[in-house]
Amino acid sequence: MKHLFFATTLAIVSVAATLAAGPYRDGALAGAATSSATALASLMLMHWGVRRSGGRSRKIRAALQVVGVSFVARVLVVAAATFAVAHSGANVVAFVIAFFIPYFAFAAIEGAYVYSLTRASVFG
Repeated sequence: MKHLFFATTLAIVSVAATLAAGPYRDGALAGAATSSATALASLMLMHWGVRRSGGRSRKIRAALQVVGVSFVARVLVVAAATFAVAHSGANVVAFVIAFFIPYFAFAAIEGAYVYSLTRASVFG
């Protein structure tokens, strides 16, 4: 699945980029890792839901349901992670920046995956 490949590549790049964050590395690493983990989990759940669905419209519906549930889960994870980062003494601004920059790219990849379901067979 090419979308998972692109997301994995982005996850590796975003986590590796935190090594250049200097004194803000801890907060940035937490943000990039949280964003990457939630995005990869969302894409894998989408793919799993699509494979279990029947026709094209059911595949799209299954993927959109995962998008909705994963959005709510991300909100909760970001809230908990922000709290944890703040209490650990790491930089919260670095966490937020390192979370949301790759998050928007991951959201685009997830959107491209859902759009790909409208164009062709998932297995073709």
